[in-house]
Amino acid sequence: MIALGVILIILALVLKTVHWLFTLGVILLVIGAVFWLLGRVGRPVAGRRYWY
Repeated sequence: MIALGVILIILALVLKTVHWLFTLGVILLVIGAVFWLLGRVGRPVAGRRYWY
């Protein structure tokens, strides 16, 4: 999710006419970072300890 969020943010900066890509990229980046942090501290997320 983090990689997809970064890709969407870069695409939004290159294609300046598509503003919703930037918003979607930021949302995916934040959700991916939260899942990554929860996984790093050992807390299961949605019943899974690891997210691949």
